[in-house]
Amino acid sequence: MKSLKTLSFFVAATMLIVGCSKQTSETTGWNYNDSKWGGFEVSQNTEQMTGYGLVFIEGGSFQMGRVSDDTRYQWNNTQHTVTVTSFYMDETEVRNVDYREYIYWLNRAYGSEYPEYVRNAYPDTNAWREKLSYVEPMVEYYFQSPIYNDYPVVGVSWEQASAYCIWRSNRVNERIAIDAGILPLDFTDLRGESAFQTDVYFAGLYRGETKREMDNFAGLYRGETKREMDNLDPAAGGEPRRVAKTDGIFLPNYRLPTEAEWEYAALGLVGTMIDGRIVEHRVYPWNGQSVRSAEKDYYGQFLANFKRSRGDNMGIAGDLNDGWAYTAPVRWYFPNDYGLYNMAGNVSEWCMDVYRKQTQPLGGEDVNPFRGNVYKTYTIVDEEILINDTSGGIVYRNVDDDLNRRNYRQADNINYLDGDYASSIYNPNDNTSITKWTSDYSEDEEVEEEATDYLSNPDSVTNMMYRRHSGNRSTITSMLNNKVRVVKGGSWNDRIYWMQPGTRRYYDQDRSTSWIGFRCAMDRLGSQR
Repeated sequence: MKSLKTLSFFVAATMLIVGCSKQTSETTGWNYNDSKWGGFEVSQNTEQMTGYGLVFIEGGSFQMGRVSDDTRYQWNNTQHTVTVTSFYMDETEVRNVDYREYIYWLNRAYGSEYPEYVRNAYPDTNAWREKLSYVEPMVEYYFQSPIYNDYPVVGVSWEQASAYCIWRSNRVNERIAIDAGILPLDFTDLRGESAFQTDVYFAGLYRGETKREMDNFAGLYRGETKREMDNLDPAAGGEPRRVAKTDGIFLPNYRLPTEAEWEYAALGLVGTMIDGRIVEHRVYPWNGQSVRSAEKDYYGQFLANFKRSRGDNMGIAGDLNDGWAYTAPVRWYFPNDYGLYNMAGNVSEWCMDVYRKQTQPLGGEDVNPFRGNVYKTYTIVDEEILINDTSGGIVYRNVDDDLNRRNYRQADNINYLDGDYASSIYNPNDNTSITKWTSDYSEDEEVEEEATDYLSNPDSVTNMMYRRHSGNRSTITSMLNNKVRVVKGGSWNDRIYWMQPGTRRYYDQDRSTSWIGFRCAMDRLGSQR
């Protein structure tokens, strides 16, 4: 797999190829990349580069869910076979120094005009505090001190982690554009509205300072440019053009991994395979069924950072088990067979998925299972794409509902096959009230009222999945809603049970804690090898 160390050469070569290489269409016989033949441009870039900090994870089929006894009797991770397509994942958890870089750039871009935008991104250092524990050194120094640079950032909510992924995507693609000579290396006057954002750039709305106006972009392009792509369109009059998706230069967005991706990567089954057969049962991200190393040179050493028992976080003086009362540096332990560090222990990690007790509901997909799809599109006002005045980013809205579609009928699919009457326990003694929620709601006026509410606003009755009315509509038997996200992997504060990749928990997406961190993932386009 290629790496971004060769990216500058690759991008430069691609630009030359786009501008010079002449191919012939197999369907029309007309030349590609030839201004004399109309100027239709076809990039020769057919291989995706590996983004900064990422490791390639070759996809495949695996048994998702519990691989050992369900000692907690939660019944929320029953095994089932799914396929995960190839993707990329961060080698380590996102570190404190990485997140401080994020805060620095936010402050550069928005600190003077929108300081609250920056404050909202800061991790909650008070997440370390406990009522009966002295942890003030962690509160004061963990995020800020260089001593903890290589330790995983904590106190970051799911929402904050997702925002970090977007920022990182933009900075990586901006670096690619600079290396390719598309944008200048000049950040003397960085403001929020002029900060590079990939989707804004593709939409032709990048609003940085300009050295020249690009008339062939209908006055929309406002980016300061060192040079653009050669434009082979004869009507352009030789004026360069901005980079398009068809050039294949920019990378897909960094994002949080799905639960299936995270579990697949953590297991690292590639190290147990011979000719398509799994030859060794694996409970943890490493070989064997023990949390201690069986290798001669490291025999008996712990392979993850976790809590052995109540009150024992690091062992007895003179023979510390793992040496860490709280978190450890991100590369302290051995990586798994994919080269990923700390896929068990150290910190638990956010996943994209909205949590539901069943990982494979009726109608669930075999390939890349995921709950949380909300399909978005541009917000158009007066035939112009709406831009957020604070962030300078595009304002998105849910796509319009379309009952004539077969693959999906509404934009928000978080509650699909969950939260409706067919999956609720509204009235376990009345089967007629839970058979069909789209029609024939029963004669119960309360049932019909809530069913009607669901059709207009699914979020309004999401909690009825685990609600028993019994004459009291407010009686709730679950904390689940559309804003709880899956958390995977054990942490420094967890027992051995949570080290298993198949175990799963949930946490509110707008809350943070000292034992949850995160790492980013990225889609693999094209070839799966």
